[in-house]
Amino acid sequence: MNILLTVSGTTTEIIQSTSTTNPMLDENGQFVSPEEAVRNFSTLWKEWDLVNKFFDKLPTLILAVATVLIGFFLAKLISKILIRTMKNRNVDPTVYLFIDRFVSIIIKVAFVLTAVSMFFNVNSFLAAFGAAGLTAGLGLQDSVSQFASGIQILMNRPFKNGDYIEVAGQAGYVDEIRFMNTIITTMDNKRVVIPNTHLTKNEIVNFSAEDKRRVDLIYSISYSDDIEKAKSVLKNTIHSVEQALDDPEPTVYVGKHSESSIDLIVRVWCKSSDYWTVYYAMQEKVKLAFDKNGINIPFNQLDVHIVENKK
Repeated sequence: MNILLTVSGTTTEIIQSTSTTNPMLDENGQFVSPEEAVRNFSTLWKEWDLVNKFFDKLPTLILAVATVLIGFFLAKLISKILIRTMKNRNVDPTVYLFIDRFVSIIIKVAFVLTAVSMFFNVNSFLAAFGAAGLTAGLGLQDSVSQFASGIQILMNRPFKNGDYIEVAGQAGYVDEIRFMNTIITTMDNKRVVIPNTHLTKNEIVNFSAEDKRRVDLIYSISYSDDIEKAKSVLKNTIHSVEQALDDPEPTVYVGKHSESSIDLIVRVWCKSSDYWTVYYAMQEKVKLAFDKNGINIPFNQLDVHIVENKK
């Protein structure tokens, strides 16, 4: 079909179209076929429909975001209140740190699920999540066992934060009990992470469970030394150590007649926190006191005899 334009008696052909239908103008002012115009309008309508849906959901989206933010704020606030309350009641820090994390996670998850329920069916989501959790749980039995062991440690409380413990060859001060593991710091300031199941399945030695500890020491003297004098020197040395306690009373006994010495057993009581201070002080002071009083500490000697062969 040809479209003709007549100006001052002159006919000019300005558009030639092969379409058998009447052309239409699009949004840019270009001639298009009615079929293409319909397609353009449908696309534009869909775009506007998405925009309309977005603005329809916008208040719900804002409410969902606000719900999550409020949930996180409340979790932090409640955690602070819980910690303050448990501190006032002298609850072990290891316990309230564990409870604080657990409660915080529960509150956050609850508010997130509330926000999700504004857009989706939470029941179906929870059912799917439960099925996925069951499947994952079969492969995470060790993690579940670690968590259960952490709960068991908190319930039985074989140790508390700051205690000096030893388990399976590892010894140190307890820093924190977490969901899956317990962290201790060794005497040389190494950080050791011990799985909670390792703690519940092995024997634990808690050196801080009682407020007093006994320091057991053995000192040897020669057979030629005066036993009573040596015992008197040891008792005086014990009293010179400031951290040594008078109650229970320290004791000095003859423990054993060895091959080349007489072994004296010394038992000194002190506060648990002063154990190593007393131990090292005694080791130094006893040697100095023995030297001052002429008491010999036997040590292994090798006598070499040279035999001259005479022919």
